[in-house]
Formats: sequence, structure tokens, C-alpha cells
Amino acid sequence: MALCNLILDERPHPEQGFRACLGIIRLARFYGRERLEAASARAIDISARTYGSVKSILANNLDRRPAHRPADGTAIVHANIRGPRYYN
Repeated sequence: MALCNLILDERPHPEQGFRACLGIIRLARFYGRERLEAASARAIDISARTYGSVKSILANNLDRRPAHRPADGTAIVHANIRGPRYYN
């Protein structure tokens, strides 16, 4: 699983990530392997590399929804988002 590899690679000592990886892998018992893989891919996309984040993605069925990021990298336009002009 790519997420577990990232968790182990990012820690200064890989042993620090073992319990998180075991917990993530254990989630496959309840949610299934396909959903776990989809949740792991989403967690990698949003840089949420913890057991709690993956569990939250699965519990809220976010692994079944598309990400709300614009594919072309354009900024999101919304009335509540301040832009650079707000501070000048």
C-alpha cells in the first residue's frame, strides 16, 4: 500500500509508523480492500497521512466521492475566500 510506504518513509525512524500502518491495514476488515485503497489514495492527495484521517475518510464515505479540487489548478472563487487584495 502506497500510503503505508509514505508514512514509513517520512518518519525519521520507520518504527514510529508501524502502529499507524497496522491500524490502516486493519480498516480493511470493516470497509473492504477496495474502499481502503480509494481512501488511501485520497489521503495521499490531501496530504493526510494518519490513521485518523483515513478512518474519517472511510466513515464519511469520502472515498466514494470525487475530490473538489479544480483539475487545472485555478483558484476557487467564493465569497468567503479572501484574496491578495484583501490585505493591501
